[in-house]
Amino acid sequence: MSIETEIDGCINKCGKGYREWYVGIAANPDQRLFIGHNVSQEGGAWIYRDAGSESMARTIEAIFHKKGCKGGQGEKNSPHYVYAYRMTRTTRGI
Repeated sequence: MSIETEIDGCINKCGKGYREWYVGIAANPDQRLFIGHNVSQEGGAWIYRDAGSESMARTIEAIFHKKGCKGGQGEKNSPHYVYAYRMTRTTRGI
């Protein structure tokens, strides 16, 4: 299963549509999600996958931004993970 398919599956399962989701890239997705974005590790809707390279991670990120997901510029330090989370009142886009 492709990373794009897995993220799409998570978004569809957890609901709310692409506009309610943030997709980004990171070298350390745990830190980025749970500290940087303040996503609830236990109760939040989130996913991350290793894309294998920065180039592939940026490609997947761009696909989801075109679908309507929110996102930033991404990290500059060789990010190779793609992550997604459903935005809530307590999460923050950075």
